[in-house]
Amino acid sequence: MNAVPQERRIVTAIPGPKSQELQARRLDTVAGGVGSTLPVFTKRAGGGIIEDVDGNRLIDFGSGIAVTSVGASAEAVVRRAAAQLQDFTHTCFMVTPYEGYVEVCEALAELTPGDHAKKSALFNSGAEAVENAVKIARSYTKRQAVVVFDHGYHGRTNLTMGMTAKNMPYKQGFGPFAPEVYRVPVAYGYRWPTGAENCGPEAAAQAIDNITKQIGADNVAAIVIEPVLGEGGFIEPAKGFLPAIVKFANDNGIVFVADEIQAGFCRTGQWFACEDEGIVPDLITTAKGIAGGLPLAAVTGRAEIMDSVHGGGLGGTYGGNPVACAAALGAIETMKELDLNGKAQRIEEVMKARLTAMQEKFPAIGDIRGRGAMIAIELVKDPATKEPFPEAAAALAKYCHNEGVLVLTCGTYGNVLRFLPPLVIGEDLLNEGLDVIEAALATV
Repeated sequence: MNAVPQERRIVTAIPGPKSQELQARRLDTVAGGVGSTLPVFTKRAGGGIIEDVDGNRLIDFGSGIAVTSVGASAEAVVRRAAAQLQDFTHTCFMVTPYEGYVEVCEALAELTPGDHAKKSALFNSGAEAVENAVKIARSYTKRQAVVVFDHGYHGRTNLTMGMTAKNMPYKQGFGPFAPEVYRVPVAYGYRWPTGAENCGPEAAAQAIDNITKQIGADNVAAIVIEPVLGEGGFIEPAKGFLPAIVKFANDNGIVFVADEIQAGFCRTGQWFACEDEGIVPDLITTAKGIAGGLPLAAVTGRAEIMDSVHGGGLGGTYGGNPVACAAALGAIETMKELDLNGKAQRIEEVMKARLTAMQEKFPAIGDIRGRGAMIAIELVKDPATKEPFPEAAAALAKYCHNEGVLVLTCGTYGNVLRFLPPLVIGEDLLNEGLDVIEAALATV
């Protein structure tokens, strides 16, 4: 078992000489368009720590972008995936099926919101899951239009780039994009003109008005939204917004799709973020946290919607790979055994208390938001004007990286520092990482 010592340790500059050597090799052969937040090369990782090739140990506040929620080397994931590797690596489920795929679909039917009959199809990545959800919704409704939201992120394929709001770096120079994708306002409380308390109902009314006037409800196949918007800045839609959108979808025969790729699987302290306001989506897309670091994604939904597609219309060579399915069953086992929903809620308690105390000292923190272990601070030049402060986000991230804490930025304006620690992180490491963030804020 890969037992990484759970302590931060800096023994060289960040990145160190071995990482720099590997970076030089990388620049020779890896395409320049593939970026990295921090060019330290990982040797091993587990719990709340990433250890690099130079022997530095970094506190992990990124989880590989919300993927390694159960840790980067969780015992059950390793055990089950290793056993599956011994038996067979691949047959293609569309050629000769295997039990692991069926077991994952059974687990998804049990865990996702709603007690209706559910079916799933498995894929490789979040973008693939979203793209297939759109295919399924179009097949079921015999309509074409897809509605998405300001600040939303859905992936890097042609269709999902079109569904994503932010141009740089996701869309710049890659068009033309798929047609019949329409964007409407989202309830971004911190930046809503009439204040957060009015935001939910007002934003829902605006969005619905845009859909009815500009698209026509009868033309809409699917409304797709992240219940907590990820890349857009960890925006929690103001209360009342999601229920109003779901009601509109239900009243008009539109398939409501919850994109839970970043927020799902205990990340927000519930199995799925949409449960917070009792939302039961028609389709739910999952990936990231589902399989402890192996590539797996799913579309799960109402059986009659999922079964509307003709035989052979869904699939892909690697979709539901047997090793990834074994890993997913290990990840879900870990989530249940360790009560990772409870762990995520505790992480929120610790982080929000600490960050609120920092906000009193540092006016650059305009907003603290998120749920569970999906927490962010939005940085502003002046709390009164709320002018975005992306330079502060970049400077804070750089300081943290140099001190051995891996943090990520996000947000449409590039001014959000987001925290996605593994749900298994120790509280001592969590507080130590927050100490470094506080020291970083003092330098901005």
